[in-house]
Amino acid sequence: MTVELRRDDLHASVCDPESASMNFLNEVAARFPDAISLAAGRPYDGFHSTDELPRYLATYLAHLAALGLTHEQRERQLLQYGRTNGYLGALIARMLVVDEDISVPERAVMVTSGCQEAMVIALRGLCARPQDVVLAVEPCYVGLTGAARLLGVEVVPVPESADGLDPETVPAVVAAVRAAGRRPRALYVVPSFANPSGASMPVAARRRLLEVAAETGLLILEDDPYGLFGLDDEPRPTLKALDTGGHVVYLGSFAKSCFPGARVGFLVADQTVVAADGGRTLLAEELSSVKSLLTVNTSPVAQAVIGGFLVEAGCSLRAAGKEKTAFYRGNLRTLLAALQRHFGDDPRVRWNAPAGGFFAVVDVPLTADEAMLETSGRDYGVLWTPMSFFYAPGSGGGRRSIRLSCSALPPDRVEEGVRRLAELVRDRAVPA
Repeated sequence: MTVELRRDDLHASVCDPESASMNFLNEVAARFPDAISLAAGRPYDGFHSTDELPRYLATYLAHLAALGLTHEQRERQLLQYGRTNGYLGALIARMLVVDEDISVPERAVMVTSGCQEAMVIALRGLCARPQDVVLAVEPCYVGLTGAARLLGVEVVPVPESADGLDPETVPAVVAAVRAAGRRPRALYVVPSFANPSGASMPVAARRRLLEVAAETGLLILEDDPYGLFGLDDEPRPTLKALDTGGHVVYLGSFAKSCFPGARVGFLVADQTVVAADGGRTLLAEELSSVKSLLTVNTSPVAQAVIGGFLVEAGCSLRAAGKEKTAFYRGNLRTLLAALQRHFGDDPRVRWNAPAGGFFAVVDVPLTADEAMLETSGRDYGVLWTPMSFFYAPGSGGGRRSIRLSCSALPPDRVEEGVRRLAELVRDRAVPA
């Protein structure tokens, strides 16, 4: 007789509602392959080619040779187990100076297997006690909330405004958490063009959030996957660039700027850690113990590909990504124009107008749940993401809102997707 396990004896993350929701999106997309997906937040396929991989590898190997590594050392670096925190610290540190005016030592950089691993490592390292919690802007990227639940770390939501996180809401949440006997360790936020909302914090609010972090003793986990893709060239300094007190742990990724298949992200943690004997290290160095037990090290071959990309780009993603930025700007403008064209006369439908990024949120006169998404894919040929997926289970948040993504499609398909969505709303709207 084969072994049977009770599902309720497995860890809660196995049947986590948000993980299930992401799986559901993949299943719906597989069932309706001809539907236009305004749900997928991935980069546009036209910017990636396997033909580039040998060149990036050759460029990186030449870079290592220029640094004085012998042939045997170069072979070992790519083909053997590698340094836990990775080999790209110097290149990433240079990139941060060039693109973001962030100055950190290379030993403050940990190279991770995608930004998702960086989140897991940061949460595991910072949340040491059962009463430790992490605050997160809501609606929130499910990768963060899912990682927290995988680790058994409670996420306390901080509501987002139209302009992103309002710093003045944070102290009250911190006080309530502490009054309940728990310890708030960090606040997760995406200041620029957030996923899922598209909201972006004004510079004054970013400065104020750093003040609040100092006043409340919080670290900030800043996730910045979309900062390169503003609709204009207006300076939007990262929290890390504005941070003079060491309050920000910066999470980054090459998924959008280079390509996601490399699965290379990074964590910048330059906070000083003081041991009982007075020894002093950087947080990134301390967190290497977590990473070593999680993935041992990030693939050296994948690092080499990204390293070659950085060398060719002169360590500037902004300079190398101008074509991508122009494309995503055009697609977001196409999305917003299509919403105006197809919904502008319908007072029941409202949407925001992000200043950049991949996403917009639309409030619709229907229940935007899994059943309606199934109907949308089957009968109308268009997919989207229910905003309820980005709120705490049972909260009721986002019940009549959807997230639209414009990143993965050519502009004409974005336009057609919105037209199909308009048909769905006209046919399925709930009477007022």
